[in-house]
Amino acid sequence: MPTVSDTYIENRQRVQPTHTNNYESAHGGNVVKWMDEVGAMSAMRHAGETCVTAKINELDFKRPIPQGDTCVIESYAYAAGRTSVRVRLRAFREAPRTGEREVTTESYFVFVAVDADGTPTPVPELTVAGDRCRELRDAALAAEPDEDR
Repeated sequence: MPTVSDTYIENRQRVQPTHTNNYESAHGGNVVKWMDEVGAMSAMRHAGETCVTAKINELDFKRPIPQGDTCVIESYAYAAGRTSVRVRLRAFREAPRTGEREVTTESYFVFVAVDADGTPTPVPELTVAGDRCRELRDAALAAEPDEDR
């Protein structure tokens, strides 16, 4: 069975001029797109099936990601239902020369596993094995919006 750690993905996207708004920072729509793509990868690692976005919960933009910086997306599954996978997502701005990071965006996405016909299909239980899995899951549950609990 997949573990929380098995679903952990970190992806980077350099913020180019074509990704920016009038303020020369990453356009929010691009950040959401990057989060959605990486979140789906975490969900699919858990489900072993294609997963589609069902819900985006409390998408909070805390600060901008300037052009030229790197947008780092951190994603992992922390809970599973019968056909759904809950994924914690955070975006960071990272200075390319120093690696200095700060959280810019946080959210919780729910993905649903679907078969070839697009019909929801069951997902396995999510295993919490070891300290790293527990830390990730507990951090997600502690910050998860009340409506998802």
